[in-house]
Amino acid sequence: MKRKIKYTDEPLGKVRVITDFLPSPEELAFKEETVKVTISLSKASVEFFKKEATRHHTQYQKMIRRLLDEYAAHQS
Repeated sequence: MKRKIKYTDEPLGKVRVITDFLPSPEELAFKEETVKVTISLSKASVEFFKKEATRHHTQYQKMIRRLLDEYAAHQS
């Protein structure tokens, strides 16, 4: 993102607030049956989860897995 964003005072139109359904980092750890997959994630995302996992004394992979599980459950 090298280009600078230019903001205006134009009306946004109809806006709908969506309830935050994603769990907090504290809630992203518990044991379940798993399947191994290979996935490429952005460096920033992995660094975020590693930092939060260290703070909460857990593994970052477990936190990512829990986040994806919550998202899938919400979409079902």
